[in-house]
Amino acid sequence: MPNKTSPIVSTDWLYDHLEAPDIVVVHAILAFEKPLEELRAEYFDGRIPSAVLFDVDVVADSNNPLPHMLPPAEKFSSMMRKMGIGDGQRVVVYDSSGNFCASRVWWMFKTFGVKDVCVLDGGLPKWIAEGKPLADGQPRPRQERHFTARFQSMGVRDMDDVTQALKTGSDQVIDARSNDRFIAKEKETREGLRSGHMPNALNVYYKDVMNADFTMKSPDELRKIFTAAGVDLNQPTITSCGSGVTAAIVSLALEIIGHYDNAVYDGSWTEWGGVPENTVIEGP
Repeated sequence: MPNKTSPIVSTDWLYDHLEAPDIVVVHAILAFEKPLEELRAEYFDGRIPSAVLFDVDVVADSNNPLPHMLPPAEKFSSMMRKMGIGDGQRVVVYDSSGNFCASRVWWMFKTFGVKDVCVLDGGLPKWIAEGKPLADGQPRPRQERHFTARFQSMGVRDMDDVTQALKTGSDQVIDARSNDRFIAKEKETREGLRSGHMPNALNVYYKDVMNADFTMKSPDELRKIFTAAGVDLNQPTITSCGSGVTAAIVSLALEIIGHYDNAVYDGSWTEWGGVPENTVIEGP
């Protein structure tokens, strides 16, 4: 990749490397902003050539009642093998929204030990806007490849970890939801879920780290955004959101500025706000 330390690549870079034998392009979908049928139709109507479909709700822990939780390593390995994704490949992830669930998939690959993984900056909207080529119809079947998942436990946190971090200050917790949801001005979309935020959590809205065209803001702009929100960039962080999806966009932003000591709270607010014993703060 043009810069091994960068977790993003440009549309021009991908266009130039589309035929490279070690590149695998992943088209990520998650039925949240749009229905699943519409997302699947988008993939078959116009995708980046050779892109494989990755459904975040399918590549998940089906035994967990929380939405799209990280699957066990053996399930992830098995599914990647069947998708034709193998060891030693460079994975480029995008989605049709620009960057909604692509960062979640980037984080999943990283958490299962894939070092060469990045997000396509600006995603499919930017690719289409630039008149770059698209494929449609049924994709050609990919040959199964050997994939080894090596679980990196430091990349993910559970509710006990977050409770401890909030109490001791060992890690800063950054909430990626909108400020209105953070301060309980806006209700949560999931029924019965309390509104507000965790005690001592900081707020960096995931949309604020992106430009209007869904590309990520510059490192200097990102540093200013985090600093203004009270984030100490010399300290470890845990990102959280509604269900562990847009939190990964904030983790992506942190890695762009060289902050690698960060993890995603997989259960996020769906878990925290759903446990009656957990403290929930309303207001600023």
